[in-house]
Amino acid sequence: MADGIYDRLNGIGVHEVIIESPDHATDLDSLPLQNIEDCLQAFQSRILDLKKNTRLHYILIFKNHGEAAGATLEHTHSQLIALPIVPELVSDELAGARRFFETRNLCIFCAIIAQDKKDGNRVVIENDRFLTLCPYAPRFPFEMWLLPKFHSARFEDMDAEDIAQLARLLKETLLRMRRALDGPPFNLVLHTSPVNGNHGKHYHWHIEIMPKLTKMAGFEQGTGFYINPVFPESAAETLRNIKIQSS
Repeated sequence: MADGIYDRLNGIGVHEVIIESPDHATDLDSLPLQNIEDCLQAFQSRILDLKKNTRLHYILIFKNHGEAAGATLEHTHSQLIALPIVPELVSDELAGARRFFETRNLCIFCAIIAQDKKDGNRVVIENDRFLTLCPYAPRFPFEMWLLPKFHSARFEDMDAEDIAQLARLLKETLLRMRRALDGPPFNLVLHTSPVNGNHGKHYHWHIEIMPKLTKMAGFEQGTGFYINPVFPESAAETLRNIKIQSS
């Protein structure tokens, strides 16, 4: 719909709140593993269901924890927003992944995993199927990515064993962040393929966790560059050294 030189869309989409626990006083990292698995299965189930709606082109799942991270409800929860367009940020990420694949015939995220596992300095924890790392050029102090060690473009394609292993890694990652940084506010965002399009060879779904330890100010907003005072290798070492009891 055109409004002179401006294009606009009617308000089409879906917004859902996923309640992570009936307990008002708990947090995601305090839940038993089965409850975290249930949350991940709920994400998967809702994506699979909403993909049937041909008007929807991208399904975003995210969590805002703490007022400084944008949370307006204290009760632990995540949110799902399904959109009639693919967001520009996602389109840019897909385009960058495609360019790398066309040049190297390799998924950029698989390449990141291979290099960081070989080096080891930015890896926080891993299990058989997933790992958590601090990315090479993080935007924020203690930014972390959770990635499948196998190539997969879509979060919703996971099987039950994958969900169980991801739940364990997610819980331990959040616990390490809580203990290292004294329970900071944070944003958690699932990056997965759009509903439509063939992104299977070059894209790799992942979860990004961004503690709110610094603020975006004029420099960041005026340039799109980020000032991060913490090296990812130092952040990863701090997080690795946190002792977590297995549950």
